[in-house]
Amino acid sequence: MHDRTILVVDDDPHIRDVICFALQKASYSFETAGDGKEALDKALLCNPSLIVLDIGLPEMDGLDVCRHLRRTSEVPILFLSARDDEIDRIVGLELGADDYVTKPFSPRELTARVGAILKRYGAPGVDRDSEKEGSLRQGALSLNKAQRDVSVAGARVALTAIEFDILAALIGRPKIVFTRERILEQAYRDNMHVSDRTIDSHIRNIRAKLGAAGCGDAIDTIHGVGFRLGTCSAGAG
Repeated sequence: MHDRTILVVDDDPHIRDVICFALQKASYSFETAGDGKEALDKALLCNPSLIVLDIGLPEMDGLDVCRHLRRTSEVPILFLSARDDEIDRIVGLELGADDYVTKPFSPRELTARVGAILKRYGAPGVDRDSEKEGSLRQGALSLNKAQRDVSVAGARVALTAIEFDILAALIGRPKIVFTRERILEQAYRDNMHVSDRTIDSHIRNIRAKLGAAGCGDAIDTIHGVGFRLGTCSAGAG
């Protein structure tokens, strides 16, 4: 068995059984919940490595569950929905979902998505061993939280305090799309009265500085949603 627990949240027992059977075949351990409140309780109890979360839950829907979780947790979330609706996808990404699968789904595809998400949080990309020492890496980009230092391929890049905090938020969750509102929450914790235009200016400045150092693909724009960490390859200008 994988040393990771997947929390499966769906109000349909049949769908829960299908997902859990697929996870079991892929050697994952799992817990289940049938509604939003139980999901929040189980998330606290079992500390899952990932949550498969249905949007269409009774009483408290999956989007509300995600909102509650994101106040205290960065656990990866894979949304399920019966609605192939772009608005659901965008809202899910805005709230911090890692991926999105529409019902009906292939159990094999779902377990593949689960594996891919878990791999992003424990394999190549951001260096999690370095993170314990206050340092994060993605490609040629390195950020040290303790020293508040940023470098590209070993060459130091000077960022303002707010630029550093924005980049630290992005590199901390490399596959998450950050809305401007979420960037505000992460980087302007003592001052929420900042316009979207100000955030865009900071993003442009960060891109320009990293680009001048040879890392021009450090931040991707996800149109209509926000920003995400790029591949940060050396020599990309």
